[in-house]
Amino acid sequence: MKKVYVGMVAEIVHSGHINLLLEASKLGEVTVGLLTDKAVSEYKEIPVVSFENRKKVLLSIGYVKEVVEQHELDYSKNLRLLKPDYVVHGDDWNNGVQSETRAKVIEVLKDFGGALIEIPYTKGISTTQIKTSIRNSQINYRVRSLRTLLSGQKRALRFIDLHNGLSGLIAEHSFVIKKDQKASFDGMWASSLTDSTSRGKPDIEAVDLSSRVNSLQDVLECTTKPIIFDGDTGGKNEHFAFSVRALERNGVSAVIIEDKFGLKRNSLLEFDNPFLQEDPEIFAEKILVGKKAQTSSDFMIIARIESLILGKPVEEALNRAKIYVAAGADGIMIHSRNKSGEDAISFIKEFRKLNKEIPIVVIPTSFSHISESEFWDIGANIVIYANHLLRASYPAMKSIAEQILLDEKAANCESKIMSMKEILNLIPGG
Repeated sequence: MKKVYVGMVAEIVHSGHINLLLEASKLGEVTVGLLTDKAVSEYKEIPVVSFENRKKVLLSIGYVKEVVEQHELDYSKNLRLLKPDYVVHGDDWNNGVQSETRAKVIEVLKDFGGALIEIPYTKGISTTQIKTSIRNSQINYRVRSLRTLLSGQKRALRFIDLHNGLSGLIAEHSFVIKKDQKASFDGMWASSLTDSTSRGKPDIEAVDLSSRVNSLQDVLECTTKPIIFDGDTGGKNEHFAFSVRALERNGVSAVIIEDKFGLKRNSLLEFDNPFLQEDPEIFAEKILVGKKAQTSSDFMIIARIESLILGKPVEEALNRAKIYVAAGADGIMIHSRNKSGEDAISFIKEFRKLNKEIPIVVIPTSFSHISESEFWDIGANIVIYANHLLRASYPAMKSIAEQILLDEKAANCESKIMSMKEILNLIPGG
């Protein structure tokens, strides 16, 4: 019996998939290389249906003999292992992100005499359109998406700041190809600093939660990736409960609150009179209130520890972390102004000795020379680039404004800015 290999995501099985598997079964025994959740998220959105459930569905289809894991978009590893006589795929992968995959499949098949069979794509059916319809009615998908990424991660997740819909689109769609692998951002950081600054206000919780959530709607409408919300101090306990419900209801995956006391001031500022840190037991109460307020287990409350910012020892930060985790914190964020990052690294290493499960978040603004892989190696789960898009936009806009003032015309700026055609085509339907 001939061996046939079919690579699939099979998140939503429709008539196009059935037709593909039917045609493949006419050639021999069908093995489906099912992309893992992590593999799917590397080039598309996080799958709504888990790998195990997708596998069960495929095995229930009579045309499928076996389902194996495919850990990356590249088929090469599985093909060299299984050496199928045929690889069957729809004819819709000649262009776009899968065109390179197709070329590699053809190349590998030559090594052992296999053949690629391409089946005409079933018109009028789009998994993307079906998923969009589902997601529009199921906000819980987006809330759950961060936990999904954390459960299957093989590297540190990378998040970047946003402050409006346009920055959200950049975070959503930016990618590069490195060593034949697609690198992109896993999600977005709704920073209070960038939100306040973009409104011309100081970072002192001057913008109320309702205003920030309203602004976030623009991002939620044009993106799909998980959002971590900068909750500042969280406010009063009673108010924090409502904040959690509002964020969860709108599809935010997590909120980070910091253990400062009193009026919030940005941690990276130099102070003659440093801010005070909240009593850890009182801050733990706020975490408890938030956990009781959420309506699902998917939403995450992450505790941000300010001890290192104030020059306190790592041991003090660790003690606070233990108290916050005991209160129900779903993650710990560590922050520091130390440009070497040594104190933050020490905290992460020591905390991992105490707890190997709770996610650790790091914002390396002050120690930006440390790479994601280095953080991953010592136990950090999420790296947030907290303000870089906003910091990039200001000097660019200022430069253009000054050029126009100098020249009294815009002609000399055209080579430095997007064309009108590009800006009009940036937003679908624009």
